[in-house]
Amino acid sequence: MAQSVVVQVGQCGNQVGCRFWDLALREHAAVNKKGIYDEALSSFFRNIDTRSGGDGPDIYKGKICSLKARALLIDMEEGVVNEILQGPLRDVFDSKQLITDVSGSGNNWAVGHKVYGCQYRDDIVEKLRKNAEHCDCLQCFFIIHSMGGGTGSGLGTFVLNLLEDEFPEVYRFVTSVYPSGEDDVITSPYNSVLAMKELNEHADCVLPIENESLFDIVNKIHQMINSGKLGSTVKQNSLVTSSAGSAKSVQEKPFDAMNNIVANLLLNLTSSARFEGSLNMDLNEISMNLVPFPRLHYLVSSLTPLYTLADVNVPSRRLDQMFSDAFSRDHQLIQADPKHSLYLACALLVRGNVQVSDLRRNIERLKPSLHFVSWNQEGWKTGLCSVPPVGHSHSLLALANNTCVKPTFIELKDRFMKLYKKKAHLHHYLHVDGMEQSCFSEAMSSLSDLIEEYNELDATKGGPRTDPSRLKIAV
Repeated sequence: MAQSVVVQVGQCGNQVGCRFWDLALREHAAVNKKGIYDEALSSFFRNIDTRSGGDGPDIYKGKICSLKARALLIDMEEGVVNEILQGPLRDVFDSKQLITDVSGSGNNWAVGHKVYGCQYRDDIVEKLRKNAEHCDCLQCFFIIHSMGGGTGSGLGTFVLNLLEDEFPEVYRFVTSVYPSGEDDVITSPYNSVLAMKELNEHADCVLPIENESLFDIVNKIHQMINSGKLGSTVKQNSLVTSSAGSAKSVQEKPFDAMNNIVANLLLNLTSSARFEGSLNMDLNEISMNLVPFPRLHYLVSSLTPLYTLADVNVPSRRLDQMFSDAFSRDHQLIQADPKHSLYLACALLVRGNVQVSDLRRNIERLKPSLHFVSWNQEGWKTGLCSVPPVGHSHSLLALANNTCVKPTFIELKDRFMKLYKKKAHLHHYLHVDGMEQSCFSEAMSSLSDLIEEYNELDATKGGPRTDPSRLKIAV
């Protein structure tokens, strides 16, 4: 079975990563009752014999001895990483998987990318190689970072470039948390646009996530539960925002609920690679089927259901609602409405007791209301994993390569231009060695080109849906 390595960079990346490892252990514990180190566990965890002291040899079969995450934790201020090392997950990581500094990147992409990138390059490469050597079949690197700060955006995209240089054959999936318009980091538009250029050029797939959308989903769940409208109790550990049943015994932090949504996205994305199912979907298939053009690799994600009711069975109507919700605006992890935009392709990753016939029926039901590009009317990729998430009987992750990401990029461009026209805060960047004003104009040009590519696709929307002529065979 293939393995994946998670690289979490910056404060946001490490906080989301912490929730991911916590919930991953919860999920495997719910399935793996006998404590055997199996292929599912090996996809994200090593099993190490620590009796000999230190970093012992890997054990590939038999009982679980000591699980270590296949991960690299990078942050240029120690706070969050130290917190992880003092928390319930401290045994899942060791010092050989950490790279930290004390001063931080000061919300400056140039410091993260140019200064710390050069300073820590060899150390990062060495630790990435060590992680790769422990894998039988390394399939994918997951980078988790935010776009608004300095370390996540700058050093995160530096690591992305390194991965392309050092491991060109291994897929690079990036989970990027985009700042909201009311962000408290004034320079976040600069950091985000500079990072976007790197994502355009070096990532295989990017899963953009907006803080605003996560906040809205958390609020929506709280309102539904507290309003009494549900008329039924909600299974606590079924909430997509919940940490219930995980290793975490300390007080939940304000952003844990939002971070748990992103962690669940990554768990569902990798479920087919970890567990059995009647229609398995590998990570390389996502990139192959959903990315028809190399730069248009931004996939809009949605998770359903957001919770499960304790005393309700699962009639087909409830199942159908799950599919309908996945395409509705308020379940998307960015502020977007895919239904009224153009699909290049769409993947549905279903978990739990769902039949292929249910999947097909719902695709046929939803198809008429969705706009697909004329040359890919059948652009659906489906996966069925038999193991549902903890607390649920079934769940769905939808990934859409859809032009609805364009408004997010346009808004980012507008916020960038407001600062850049005045040359505000530029001096903080330009005093960094290797950073020139051309870096800003090139990043802006890269983003404008990306928006233009989406514009060209949108211009084809609404055209006649003609079936391509079939090959006629002379008899």
